[in-house]
Amino acid sequence: MDKQDILVIGIAGGTGSGKTTITNAIREHFGREVTVIYHDNYYKAHHDLTYEERTHLNYDHPNAFDTDMMVEHLRQLKEGTPIECPVYDFTIHDRSDNVMKIHPTRIILIEGILIFAYEELRKQMDIRLYVDTDADVRILRRILRDVKERGRSLESVVSQYLQTVKPMHEMFVEPSKRYADIIIPEGGQNEVARNMVISMIDQHLRKE
Repeated sequence: MDKQDILVIGIAGGTGSGKTTITNAIREHFGREVTVIYHDNYYKAHHDLTYEERTHLNYDHPNAFDTDMMVEHLRQLKEGTPIECPVYDFTIHDRSDNVMKIHPTRIILIEGILIFAYEELRKQMDIRLYVDTDADVRILRRILRDVKERGRSLESVVSQYLQTVKPMHEMFVEPSKRYADIIIPEGGQNEVARNMVISMIDQHLRKE
């Protein structure tokens, strides 16, 4: 696979905005042509801290991520080299001992709330999408996700949202929207925007 044939698409937006809906729509449409890397898997390891200490970390600040590792992994994929992506376990608030073997494909999707906040990571992207959704919708989606999928209590989710998620969104995530090539309003349910993005990718795949 030639390096010039690889299209890297960044999908950013606030928590619960619908990023994963867009990601899944692209992946379902193109199947094996798509590789997805989630910024969430690059949360830094904190094996030296207790569970209680880890629950009080600010997971919505750019410093919570090992983005340098992600940039290096992306470069490797663009060179045609498989990577061993870390796996983050949200139930224990720490990086797992497991890794995922990810192979390069012609379409690489990068998903995360803060991926546009890093210049080096932005430079690796050919297309930058920002999924824009009202804050009240986003917090409700986050509550449902964290309680059902990550074993969190309602109180802990609300407390974290007010203490770190909301202020970090206003400080880092929302301002990064200016780096987007395309802003998708109404989240992942915007069928017109989804079809437009899929059409752009399809045109890339049809290139000889």
